[in-house]
Amino acid sequence: MSGLILNGVTKQFGPFTAVDQAQLSVPEGRFVCLLGPSGCGKTTLLRMIAGLEQPTGGSIVLDGTDITEVPTHKRNLGMVFQSLALFPHLTVGENIAYPLRIRGIGREAQVKRVEELLAMIHLPGYADRPVTKLSGGQRQRVAIARALAISPKLFLLDEPLSALDAKLREAMQVELRKLQQQLGITTIVVTHDQREAMTMADTVVVMNGGKIRQAASPIEIYRKPADRFVADFIGSTNLLPVTIESGRTLVLGQAVEGISADQAACSLSVRPEDIHLSAPGEGRLSGRVTFIRDLGGTIETFIDVRGTEVIAVSTPRERPVVSVGQEVGLVIDPQTAVVLAA
Repeated sequence: MSGLILNGVTKQFGPFTAVDQAQLSVPEGRFVCLLGPSGCGKTTLLRMIAGLEQPTGGSIVLDGTDITEVPTHKRNLGMVFQSLALFPHLTVGENIAYPLRIRGIGREAQVKRVEELLAMIHLPGYADRPVTKLSGGQRQRVAIARALAISPKLFLLDEPLSALDAKLREAMQVELRKLQQQLGITTIVVTHDQREAMTMADTVVVMNGGKIRQAASPIEIYRKPADRFVADFIGSTNLLPVTIESGRTLVLGQAVEGISADQAACSLSVRPEDIHLSAPGEGRLSGRVTFIRDLGGTIETFIDVRGTEVIAVSTPRERPVVSVGQEVGLVIDPQTAVVLAA
């Protein structure tokens, strides 16, 4: 099979397990984001794929070949580090050509490849400029071009956009995704930014505590989280306690039609945009409005339901006519709610 396969990849540092039995299959040409909080193991996993860390256990297979023991420089991959690691004493062209030069590629071929890559990253004519004179976004593009110079089978990026301001970061997300689609190269990006992962990736791999908690498309991650951690980590959600009494499923102590659970204690994940307010008694739940926050594009309504805070989000066009202190009903569509194990 072409692509990347991780078979039970594990990394231990003494008694500490940084990555625990990572199992993942990445088809050729896919864009994958490793997403999770600091210390979850995502960078360690990327470094093992790159050959910069040796796994304690498991194997790494690229295009059908086991590369677990293969040195980094023989894995045919390109990598962009968080620091970019450009050489400040070299020009843009010299930085991009560096991996070609150390492989003994001729000068004429180097120049041609540099020109191709500069055109690809929308910086034609920049070959002779010092990298110290470039903006943050331009340096980012040069680092990407250098990593792509050898036409790698695998393109790895470790928090590549974290140092950019918000507007430039979003622009570079679009540029990077377009470039990846143009080249069709298998790409793995480490990020802690949910928006970045959800808008760029074909597959989002959510990690926590060294384990892969879920690997799926962005929409599946958002709509069908595998567990409480994924539901709570991705976007915003309401995690409502569920109990079973006399065969009935109760959410916050109230019966909700269409919701069924097979455990005595679990949770219901409901996204704020999937909760709609109604008159008291008309909803599946009822509570009292405690706070309203108008964010311009959305309105957040905070409701106290038997001591649990529930957030409902609506657009200005759908703005509910409610006020603080008012009793309201909460309508939950069972099709959008997910029952999660305790």
